[in-house]
Amino acid sequence: MIPDLPDLTLPQMLRAQAQRTPARTAIRQKDFGIWRPCNWQDYFARACDLAHGLRAIGVPEGGHVAILSENRIEWVLAQLGANCAGAVVVGVYPTSPAGEVAYVLGHSDAQVVICEDQEQVDKVLDRQAELPGLVRIVVIETKGMRAYPDGAVISFAELERLGRAHRAGEPEMVDAVLARQTLADVALMIYTSGSTGKPKGAMLGYCNLRAQAVAIGGMLGLTASDTHLSYLPLCHVAEQMTTVMAPIYLGSTINFGESIRTVQEDLREVAPSTFLGVPRIWEKLHSAIHIRMLEAGGYRRALYDWALAACAPFANLPAGQRSLGQRLTFLFWYLLVFRALQNYIGLRRARVAMTGAAPISPRIVAYFRTIGVPLVEVYGATETSGMALGQRLSRLDPGSVGEVIANAEARVGEHGELQLRGETIFAGYYKNDAATAAALRDGWLHTGDVVEEKDGQFRIVDRLKDIMITAGGKNLSPSEIENTVKGSPYIKECIVIGERRKYVSALIQVDFETVGRWAEEAGITFTTFRNLVERPELRALIEAEIAAANAELAAVSHIRRFHLLTKELDHDDDEVTATMKVRRSNIAQKYATEIEALYPAG
Repeated sequence: MIPDLPDLTLPQMLRAQAQRTPARTAIRQKDFGIWRPCNWQDYFARACDLAHGLRAIGVPEGGHVAILSENRIEWVLAQLGANCAGAVVVGVYPTSPAGEVAYVLGHSDAQVVICEDQEQVDKVLDRQAELPGLVRIVVIETKGMRAYPDGAVISFAELERLGRAHRAGEPEMVDAVLARQTLADVALMIYTSGSTGKPKGAMLGYCNLRAQAVAIGGMLGLTASDTHLSYLPLCHVAEQMTTVMAPIYLGSTINFGESIRTVQEDLREVAPSTFLGVPRIWEKLHSAIHIRMLEAGGYRRALYDWALAACAPFANLPAGQRSLGQRLTFLFWYLLVFRALQNYIGLRRARVAMTGAAPISPRIVAYFRTIGVPLVEVYGATETSGMALGQRLSRLDPGSVGEVIANAEARVGEHGELQLRGETIFAGYYKNDAATAAALRDGWLHTGDVVEEKDGQFRIVDRLKDIMITAGGKNLSPSEIENTVKGSPYIKECIVIGERRKYVSALIQVDFETVGRWAEEAGITFTTFRNLVERPELRALIEAEIAAANAELAAVSHIRRFHLLTKELDHDDDEVTATMKVRRSNIAQKYATEIEALYPAG
C-alpha cells in the first residue's frame, strides 16, 4: 500500500513528528558500549539550535553547509539543522583524500564544513588556500585539537551553544524559514562517485526526498515500527534514503553504531527489521559464514551443507507460495542450522533486507534467501533520489531488480537504455548545465544502464559505456561475468578485459581474510598479501573457482586467463572510488603490462 504522506518538506515533517510523538525514540546512538536514545522532540530541538548556530556564524538562507564525517547522530542533526536554516547540505565522503575533499568543497561553494575529527579537519586545512569561500570549520570530536590556533576551528558543542544564545534573541527564525520553504527548494547535494571523471553534484529537492519516502514505504511496506542500522556513508543516496528520507516521513527508528568497523557487532545488538547492504557487504557476510564453517568442520559442516542442499531448490520462491512440505523442510533446518546463522549476522528479525547500489552475484542472493534472509534486489541512482526499481517479497525473480516504483515511469530506450521520469528525478547537476542536458531529455532521465524488461520486471545488463565487443564481434556484459566470479567467497574483485580482444581475461583480487583462513586450514604458510597470492596452491584454488563461474556463463563469456593482483585496490591510489567502484580506465593504464601478458602473440 502506498503511504499517504503530507506535502511537507523534510524539516517541516521533522517538526510535525516532534509535535505528534514527542517522546517516541527517533534515534539511538551507541557511545562507549551504551545505546543512548534521542526522541523526536529533542531531535527537532537540537536541529533548531544548530540552525541558529549556523545563522550566528554567517550561513545565510540558501547557503551551503558541507558535512565530512562517518555516520553518527551529529551528521543528521547538522543536516536537519542546516535545512531548518534554509541552507543546502553537501555530503563529503570521509574516506576521500584531501584533494577530493577540496574539490567537492570548492565546487559546491560550501561556506561551512562540519568535520568529524582532527583527521578530517587536517584534510580541509591542508587545502584551505584553495577554498576562499569557506569561512568556518566545525569539529565534532575535539581530541587533539588544542594546538590549533584560536578561531581556526570551533567545536560542534560550541556551535550548539551559539545557537541557543541566538535562538533566545530570535525565537521565531526557524518557523519563519519553514513557512517560506517549499517542496521545490533544493535540500541536498550528493556528489556522484566519479568513476569516469570528476564527481558531479546532483541537486535533490524536498519534493524528491518526499517522493522517495513514498516509494520505499510503498514498495517495501515500511512503517513507523521499523528499525534500521545506519552505517553506509550518509553522503551516498542509498543511506540518505533509509536513514533520513523514509524515517522522518514514516516515523521509524534509526540506530547509529560506534563505527563502520563495528557493523557486524552492532547488527547483532540492534537486530533491525530492515537492512540495506551494498553487494560488498553481502559478500563479506557470506565470507564470514564460510570462514566459520571452515573452522567448524566435522558434523556441523555436514549439517550446514545438508541444510543448504535441502532448501536451495525453493530459495527464490516467496514464503507465501511454498508448499506445506517446503515450509516444514525450511522450519526444520531453520531450527537446527539457519536460526544460528541469522543470529550470527544480526538479521534474524529482518522483515526485509535490500541489496543495491551495484550489481550482485545471483549466487549470493540465492544463498541468503536459502538461509531465510528476506533479501530483495533494488535499483537506483543518485539522480533518482534512491530506489527507482525494486523487487517485492511476493515476487523474487532471480536476476531481476523488480518493477518501477509507484510514483515513477520507466521505459526502454535506444540501445536498451533504461529511462525514467517521475517525482523522484533530481533537479540537475550543480554548475554543470551540459551534464544536466545530457542526462535529462524531455523530462526523462537517461540512466546509461542497459536493461531487459519482461512482464514488468527489469534486469540490469550493464552500463551502456561498459558493454564490450570482442575481436569476434560478440557483445559482452563485464558486470555479469564479474559478479558471477565474485560469487566465490575467495574473490573480492574481478575486472574483466575483453574489448576488441580474442577472448576474455581478468584481473583478480582475492579476499585476503578468507583466503588467509583457507591457507591456515590447509597448512600453507605465508607472510604478506603478495606472498600468499604468489603461492601455487592459491592459484590452483582460484582456477577452480573461475572454472565453477565459467560453468554458469555462456562459452563466449568464459574467462580464459587471469592475473592475480599482488596488492589490494586502493582509493588513495586512484584505483577505486570512495564507494569502491572500480576506475576501469585507471586500472587499464596502471596494469597495462600485466594485461598484455594475458594475450601472448601468436
